[in-house]
Amino acid sequence: MAAHVANRKAELEVKMLVRDPQVCLSINESHCNRKYFPDHSLPENVVATTDAKSALVGADYCLHAVPVQFSASFLESVSEYVDPGLPFISLSKGLELNTLRMMAQIIPQALRNPRQPFVALSGPSFALELMDKLPTAMVVASKDKKLANKVQQLLASSHLRISTSSDVTGVEIAGALKNVLAIAAGIVEGMNLGNNSMAALVSQGCSEIRWLATKMGAKPTTITGLSGTGDIMLTCFVNLSRNRTVGVRLGSGEKLENILNSMNQVAEGVSTAGAVIALAQKYNVKMPVLTAVARIIDNELTPKKAVFELMSLPQVEEV
Repeated sequence: MAAHVANRKAELEVKMLVRDPQVCLSINESHCNRKYFPDHSLPENVVATTDAKSALVGADYCLHAVPVQFSASFLESVSEYVDPGLPFISLSKGLELNTLRMMAQIIPQALRNPRQPFVALSGPSFALELMDKLPTAMVVASKDKKLANKVQQLLASSHLRISTSSDVTGVEIAGALKNVLAIAAGIVEGMNLGNNSMAALVSQGCSEIRWLATKMGAKPTTITGLSGTGDIMLTCFVNLSRNRTVGVRLGSGEKLENILNSMNQVAEGVSTAGAVIALAQKYNVKMPVLTAVARIIDNELTPKKAVFELMSLPQVEEV
């Protein structure tokens, strides 16, 4: 996103707040993030820093890409440099374990400012393809329509279409739960269960996400839009997806601990799965596919047993 925004206008100064001094040096000296994008050069107006104060003070917007489980502690540590009017554009998708909070709650609460301007950015968008400037469409959601329009103007380009939405809950819950569904799709792939079962599983997962989201106040149209069905298709069916990869390896019989230790990026679906069971209970929604993923991750269920359980469910009317 830093590269994308910087490419839009050469006169913009885009500061990237990073943790790793080596990544910081590599971005500033060779305009390249060797860790994640060794083959791409970054625009000259992207400047990396490890200093939160210099990144945040005087900023017009903050694009927040810290994984959900670490967002609250990170934001608390930098809150003194955050202007109360600084709009946060959240790229993080997931639910905080134990609290079940989404980013729309985490950001203002961690910054101790209930009025912190907030926008969720979501939709089917692999970073690599955005870096390659391939056509992509995403959605920005905010309760503040003017802010959503401003962020649309900031991000829209010849290769990125941005739609606006006021349904923050729908966009966030779809973005969080599709990562859990992608693990399930990966398990089906890893177990070689075939295309029929993949289609059945993903459509059931889509229904479960819709049932829960609408109980939480989301609009059904959001769930069939870019941040719902759009992102589900990409994450469930394409090999670049980290969450799907976790599922493929679980379905092939690998242990979760070994899979996570071998990855250099966070698969948000693993943590979010833990929140699914609590949410299903809280809102009284039956979610057999998504809760099965949580039970597999918690070692309560093997992938094989999960398939047997799902196929043994009572035959019902489609809803």
